Amino acid sequence: MTYKLSKFTLRVSDELLKKLRFIAEYSAHSTNRELEILMIRHIAEFEKKHGTITLD
Repeated sequence: MTYKLSKFTLRVSDELLKKLRFIAEYSAHSTNRELEILMIRHIAEFEKKHGTITLD
């Protein structure tokens, strides 16, 4: 399956970004991949509680 990757800017504190980078490195992921995994998990939890999110 081919899908378009979107880009966006995220503004966070230096401390938060450094901690995310630490966790990503510990897990052998890029910082981007670590954030993507967190987003996927959060969306799954939301949908479990509130139902599937439908998009246009």
